[in-house]
Amino acid sequence: MDGNTTLVAALLGILEGATEFIPVSSTAHLLLAGEVLGFESTAKTFEIVIQLGAVLAILSVYAKRLLGVAKLTPHDPEARRFFLSIVLACIPAGVLGIAFNDFIKETLFNSLTAIAIVLIVGGVILLFVDRLKLTVKHEDAMRVPLKTAFAIGLFQCLALMPGTSRSGATIVGGMLMGVSKRAAAEFSFFLTMPVMFGATLVDLLKNWDQLDGSAIWLIAVGFATAFITAVIVVRVVLDYISQNGYALFGWWRIIVGLAALGYFHI
Repeated sequence: MDGNTTLVAALLGILEGATEFIPVSSTAHLLLAGEVLGFESTAKTFEIVIQLGAVLAILSVYAKRLLGVAKLTPHDPEARRFFLSIVLACIPAGVLGIAFNDFIKETLFNSLTAIAIVLIVGGVILLFVDRLKLTVKHEDAMRVPLKTAFAIGLFQCLALMPGTSRSGATIVGGMLMGVSKRAAAEFSFFLTMPVMFGATLVDLLKNWDQLDGSAIWLIAVGFATAFITAVIVVRVVLDYISQNGYALFGWWRIIVGLAALGYFHI
C-alpha cells in the first residue's frame, strides 16, 4: 500500500458520498472509476462497505426526525405504519439479494459494458418519467401507504443490476405511484439504511478472511470520506430536486455511460 492507493481510496469515498443519494448509480461510478484508476484492493467489498459511510450520513441527518417518530411508535398508528412501510419496501430486494448475492457479485459486477449500457438506458427512462405530468397523491415520505411502499420495493429489485441505481429505481417507482419528487427522494433515503446495512453485513461475513490490515485501512479512508461528502450532498440535493426535478441526473447518466463505452471499446 502507498500514498497513491490511499488517495484513490479517498477519491472513491468522495465519489460514493456524492452519488449514493442521487439517481446515477454510485455502484456503477465506483466500479468504472476503480477500473480507470486501477484500484483492485478487495474492490467489490470496498465498494459495498464504504456505502455504509454514506448510509450513516443519512442517519445522522435524519436522526432527530427518526427518533421523534420512534418515540411515538407505541401509541401512534401513523408512526408504526411508517416503519412497517420501510420493512415492506425492503422485503423484495432483500430476499432476491440474499438468494442471488454470489451471482450478482461474481457475474453482474464484472460486466462494465453492461453497466455502462444500463446507465444510459436508466438515464433515458429518468428523463422520460421526469417529464410526465403525474398526479401527486402523497407528499409526505412518512405517510406513504403500505401498498405503495411495497410497490416501490418491487422497483428496488431492479437495482440489483449494477448501473440501475437503487435511488433511481425507487424514485421512479415512487413517482409512478403518485409520490411527489421530494417525498420519493426522502423515502428512497429511508430505504437506504436497512438495505445497505444488510448488504454490508452479508458482504463482510462472506469476505472477512480476505481483509488484511492494508485493506481495512483503505476501507476506513473510503468510509470516512464517503460519510463527510454524503452529509453535505444530502443537505442540498432535496432542495435542488424540489425546484429542478431529475433531468440533470438523467443526462449525467447518459454522458457517463457513453464515456465509459468509449473508454473501454475505442
